[in-house]
Amino acid sequence: MLIIIVRSVVLYLLIVTALRLMGKKQLAQLQPSELVTTILISNIATLSLEDSSVPMIYGIVPILMIVCLDVFTSYLLLKSSRMRRIFTGTPQIIISDGIIDQRVMKNLRYSIDELNESMREAMIFDITEVQYAIVETTGKINFYQKSKYRGVQNGDMNIQLPNGDPPYLLIKDGQINAPVLARWDGGRERLDRILRSKNVRLKDVFMLTYDKNNGTHIVLKEKASGKVFDLPPDV
Repeated sequence: MLIIIVRSVVLYLLIVTALRLMGKKQLAQLQPSELVTTILISNIATLSLEDSSVPMIYGIVPILMIVCLDVFTSYLLLKSSRMRRIFTGTPQIIISDGIIDQRVMKNLRYSIDELNESMREAMIFDITEVQYAIVETTGKINFYQKSKYRGVQNGDMNIQLPNGDPPYLLIKDGQINAPVLARWDGGRERLDRILRSKNVRLKDVFMLTYDKNNGTHIVLKEKASGKVFDLPPDV
């Protein structure tokens, strides 16, 4: 019995440490690769606890190897947007301008019942109130209501969004966000003109968003000075 207690304590501390090393997001919504990692770790720990004849090292070494692999994968995904799309996918717009994209729903295998359940969790009970709905890579759906249905909190925070449209994230981590650029009415030429107006290179941009009311917000990467620029909408 004492051996089982000691093994349980050791594995518990090891798994808690491993999950902390993999990042705080591991404790919230899991990406597919993170879910696989969690399942593998739990199975390995279970085997070591159920069979006391198995040496502890046979449980500790695989867990540490999986954690190292997860940390390396996270670093790789941080550096490569292509690998990030392969491993985690990309957010999908399931409702745009109040219209349900049935093709996206079919591809994601989302049913109307699941969509309505997610709406109720967001305290929305009428689909006609929804302006945009985005399915995140974790599977969670985030909703943005039409302006006339939004609460007063947006006004309190001085948030003004044109015609219910959220800001466009046009550049992220030095790369153009092609799906969003395709929906933006400015086009690639205007985006290049915005960058030239501040003498900024694409690869030096950490984030660039555009809002019809508030204009362009540019955040440079830290190694490129980390400066922030705000430009009026007519640029």
